[in-house]
Order: sequence, then structure tokens, then C-alpha cells
Amino acid sequence: MITTTDTLLNGCVILEQPKEGYRVAIDPIFLAAAIPAKNSESILDVGTGVGAAMLCLAKRLKDIQILGLEMQRELASLASKNIRVNHHQDYLEVINGNLLRFPPRIAAGSYHHVMANPPYHELAKTTLSKIPSKGLSNTESEATLADWVNFCHLMARPKGTVTFIHRADRLDTLLALMNGKMGDIIVFPLWPGLGKDAKRVIIQGRKNTFGPTRLSQGLLIHDQDNRLTQDADDILRHGLGLTL
Repeated sequence: MITTTDTLLNGCVILEQPKEGYRVAIDPIFLAAAIPAKNSESILDVGTGVGAAMLCLAKRLKDIQILGLEMQRELASLASKNIRVNHHQDYLEVINGNLLRFPPRIAAGSYHHVMANPPYHELAKTTLSKIPSKGLSNTESEATLADWVNFCHLMARPKGTVTFIHRADRLDTLLALMNGKMGDIIVFPLWPGLGKDAKRVIIQGRKNTFGPTRLSQGLLIHDQDNRLTQDADDILRHGLGLTL
């Protein structure tokens, strides 16, 4: 695999990733920003890829334990390498495994927070990329979106948070899958610019709670001159957290 070495958060996170195939964009940075973790809490990153979200979260919170689960062996290997390069090996770790047959050491009901950036496309409704790793990252394969939601719910502690970033046009499906499993659900749109429809949403719920669903005002990423807004800049370049 040919890789490139890139950076996130204005150079604070070093990230080696495949030159071809799935390339990290802004979604995992926003996902990490949305996790309401506190020091000493545990986080499970499902489908961690090369580790972008966990590394961004570790930049914001120093004393946390993050375990990543990644199905693709080559990406899991790169994530482990990225953890070492960024000097987080004492509290970040990645396991190569499948959420449908997860390793025994990943204990159900034991994580304060679970985060995931599931594949965005349904297999029956898209054409697979000719690059296998990109196809697996972007398109549901053996595990459907329902499987992702069920697994993340299973892994969270009672009243722990489960957070997804996903396509806005699949919001109805995600909310239906979360219904009855989680409460206090927040839908947080990411508006790409003024007058533009949201293409991404952050959805966060709490396990075993029953509060109502809330539609947040969300966040505007670009202003009228197509420059990052201050709020978006604080997250994407400086690693600040996001209040949903």
C-alpha cells in the first residue's frame, strides 16, 4: 500500500493514510469534537480507520482511554502506527476485528462514550469503488447500518452516549434504528454554507434514557465568502470541542 503522511488540527496530529482509497476529510474531526467526554472516561471508536477521530479527541482530552475497532487489517495497522507517531500509545489502542464478530476483550456495556462514522452508502444503492479499501469504508457490506447502531448501543454503558456522523438523507433511518434504544437524542446539522442544505448530521443519544429528541441549530461551516466560520475554524484547526 502506498501512503502519504498528512496532518490534522493545524499540524498537531500526524496522520499516515493510503494515497488511494478512503482519505480522511472533516467528518472524523467533527465527530471527535462532538464527544462529551471527561478526563479518565473510556471511549470506543467503531470503524476507526487510520485513527483520525481518536487522535483528534486525544488532542483535546489528555487523560482518556480510547479503543478503536477496525475491520480492515491494513488500516488498523496504520492507525496503530499513527498512535505511536503521535505518542499516544499509553492510552490509545486499535484492534483489528469485525463488529459482527467482535473480539472478546471488547466488553459490552463498558464504555462511557461510543463514536462511529459508519459507511454512508447502502450496498444495493451504489456502485462499489474499484479500490477495495475505499469500497469497504464508504459502502455497507456484511454489516448494515442497523448492525452498527445495535453494536454501538450494546457497547455503551447505561446513560452513556452514542454518537454518529452520517449523511443527512439517511437521518430518518438512523432515528428509526435508535428509537427505543436511546433517548435525549440530539440532531445537529452541519451546514456547508449560507442557504445550502446540510449534507452531514451529527446524531447523539444516551443509552437507557427517555428524554425527547431535539433538533439543534447546528453549525455553519463556511460564511458568505466561503471562508471557515470562527466556530468551524476552532474545531477544524484548533481541536476545540463542540456543544450540541
